[in-house]
Formats: sequence, C-alpha cells, structure tokens
Amino acid sequence: MKKEKSRLTKSDKFIMGSGYFILAVFVLLIIIPLAYVLIASFMDPVELSNNGITLDFSKWSLEGYRRVFEDDMILRGFLNSMFYSITFALISVAVTLLAAYPLSKKDFVGKKFFNALFIITMFIGGGLMPTYLLMDKLKLINTVWAILLPGAINVWNIMLAKTYFRSLPKELREASAIDGASEIKHFFKIVLPVCKPIIAVLILYQFVGQWNSYFDAMIYLDDASLQPLQLVIRSILIQNTPATGMIADIQSTAAMAKIAELLKYSTIVISSLPLLIMYPFFQKYFDKGILGGSLKG
Repeated sequence: MKKEKSRLTKSDKFIMGSGYFILAVFVLLIIIPLAYVLIASFMDPVELSNNGITLDFSKWSLEGYRRVFEDDMILRGFLNSMFYSITFALISVAVTLLAAYPLSKKDFVGKKFFNALFIITMFIGGGLMPTYLLMDKLKLINTVWAILLPGAINVWNIMLAKTYFRSLPKELREASAIDGASEIKHFFKIVLPVCKPIIAVLILYQFVGQWNSYFDAMIYLDDASLQPLQLVIRSILIQNTPATGMIADIQSTAAMAKIAELLKYSTIVISSLPLLIMYPFFQKYFDKGILGGSLKG
C-alpha cells in the first residue's frame, strides 16, 4: 500500500485528496441531519423549542416516543406498512424473476415483441384517472390489493434481472441438461440459488419503495384501518395534525404545537428503523447484484 502511494504523482494525490474531501462533505451532509432528528426526538419539547439541540441528558425526554407508542393509529400503520412492504416485495420479485428468465434466453420465441412491450410501458402510462377507474371496475378500491398489485411489475427490475441471468455461465444449463433437468427444474434448483445477489437487491428496492410510498394508499384506501404508516406521518409532518389521542391531555395551544413538533421527530425515527436494520444484511449482496445486473451481458 505504501509503495502504491509512493508511485502517485502530486496531481494524483491532489485528485485523490479532493475526492476524499468531497466524500467527507457528503457524509457530513447525511449524518448531521440524521443526528439532529435523532437527538431532537429525545428532547423535551419546551427545551427543544426554546434552546434547540443540546447534549445535556437531563433535558432529554421520552415523551415523544411514549405518545407515539400509545397511539393505536401509529402502531396499526406500522404493522400495515410492514405487511404491504414485505408482501409487495415478495410478489414483485417473484413476477420479475419469472418474466426476466425467459427474456434472457436467446431462443425464446417472441422475445423482441415482449421486450418492446415492456419498454413501451416505461414511457407511456394510462394516467391517474384511467388507472383509478380500472381499479374501481376490478373492485380493488379500499382493499390491500390496491397497494400490492398495480406496481408489482417493474420493467427496470426485469431488465436488471434479465442482464444478470445472461451473465450466468452457459455451462450451468448444459450440465443440468445432461442430468435430465427440465428448464423449470433448472431455474428453481440451479439458477435461483446462484442469483442471491440480484434477488437481494430487488427485494431491497421494492421493500424500500413500498415502505416510503404513500400516494397510492392516499388515493385508493379510505378505511383508516388499512392505511400505512406513511399516511399517518404525512398527517403529522405536512398537515401538522397528530391523532387526537396523542395530544388530548394537552390544554395550551402552544404546548400542543410543541408536542406536535416533537412527534414529528419521533415518528421519523420509528419509520426509518426497518430500513436501517435491513441495509447491513443486504449490503454484502448489493454491489455484486448491481454490477452483475448492469455491466455484464
């Protein structure tokens, strides 16, 4: 390592140093807001409103988290979001893999037609009103299927998985064919086990996308018991209207505003936990899956 550094010219060192500096700035731009939200979520609302962030633990409070966890709507929304995100990811990845594998085969009949059909849908859509009318005709409005089905087919993910399948050695299929394995058996027994990186990437993409999504739920779901956590957070962050039970014991208007401000930070932290927990487990597959699905072919 030292020998490699000694071979670098002054211009190379300057470029590398500039790159490290820019990277450090980006890291700080990410970490500072996260740290601010995390600390603010623990602070007493009066202290936070009057003096801002402080590291004095005596002025910290769990009031925001207490009110969040005592509210049924938050807990119900969290469970709904977990159900939607996990189920949506599984359905979407299953459909993606089953569509991408035949498209990756050179001898697949109708390959060009289906490729063109899929790509057209990336640029041309029916629009909000036609989509809503279709959902209404299919009796999907105000059901969980309105969240799980419409976005399950993601053309970009299909293309990513198709490219990854193409990167697999042809010898795998030749060896399984010699053993008498059919195409279906080869797919489930041979292909899927060696495609864990791209599967992990697709699951992460779809889970995160669904977890952060709120627009479809806002349009298609009227029943409050079906609404995900994101709609509850939207109500708190944008409309500044926490659930009545969360601030029912607060009499002063000013105190209610401070509690509402505190609840914003608490709900943001809670809603971010599943994603923060997931990333370390999927990180080892992420680079390999992305590079295999985008550069090889």
